[in-house]
Amino acid sequence: MIAIEELTKIYGSDVAVEDVSMVVDAGELSVVVGASGAGKSTLMRMVNRLVEPTSGRVLIDGEDAAGLPVHELRRRIGYVIQNHGLFPHRTVAQNIATVPALLGWSRRRIAARVEELLLLFQLDPAAFAGRHPHELSGGQQQRVGVARALAAEPKLLLMDEPFGALDPLVRAKAQEDLKAIQRHLSTTIIFVTHDMEEAIRLGDRIAVMDGGKLIQYASPAEILVHPATPFVGELIGVGDRPFRLLSLETVAHEVEPGEAQGAAVAADADLRNVLAELLWSRRAAAPVAERDGRVIGRITLARLIERAGTRT
Repeated sequence: MIAIEELTKIYGSDVAVEDVSMVVDAGELSVVVGASGAGKSTLMRMVNRLVEPTSGRVLIDGEDAAGLPVHELRRRIGYVIQNHGLFPHRTVAQNIATVPALLGWSRRRIAARVEELLLLFQLDPAAFAGRHPHELSGGQQQRVGVARALAAEPKLLLMDEPFGALDPLVRAKAQEDLKAIQRHLSTTIIFVTHDMEEAIRLGDRIAVMDGGKLIQYASPAEILVHPATPFVGELIGVGDRPFRLLSLETVAHEVEPGEAQGAAVAADADLRNVLAELLWSRRAAAPVAERDGRVIGRITLARLIERAGTRT
């Protein structure tokens, strides 16, 4: 879907991005992570030409982005930023309809798309379509911002620190929503963050940047097990590595036969969250249930601790 080839951006004597090459496959969620000033946002903005590269090129479905009119390119790419960027005097429905209206969609088609996206983001159209941004919570504003970016059915979505301003609980829910929606729509996403925890939770692959250079580009598991440099090792945190690896696997892989008391945990929940839940509730085990509520076995605290110990 996206091929970045030897991309470089220089401002005077400052090299912001240096000779970066990477491929993002269709339907993949690729996360670019690094400290402030690593060049991650500049790299992403060169994809939709908010920043023009000094050298190198970006291919989108095999087509050189530099050869497309800028307005046409940007209408084909959804873009989400940290502070939502919603138009304050437009309603939720009008915000979501922005790009389809620019593209000349019919009113009926726009209305259907707005309703579809509101339902997808679990926002009741009757309750939310007519509201203005100031009437929404931060999490609701973020959902509308992502819905607006997806309104014209772009194949590619760029997200620059989109959840950075959200509190931890709302942020975790926003991450879950994004993964569910990405699976539903099969949209290709490039997601920029400074938070390795977020990168591991979301990414199919993670691009680690430092000083404008791409240090490692691999799956979360590969980066956790085989960090390419000491810098990458510091970024993931050696002491946190076993528990971050647990977050990559679901309870379904560790279900044991037997019964347990208390509330069930979901079979598709990650092992790290379930370990935290059992420790917090002081339970030695919990029932495991599928989405339809059917109990399929149990997960034990002893097994989770054993798994964490084998991951060091």
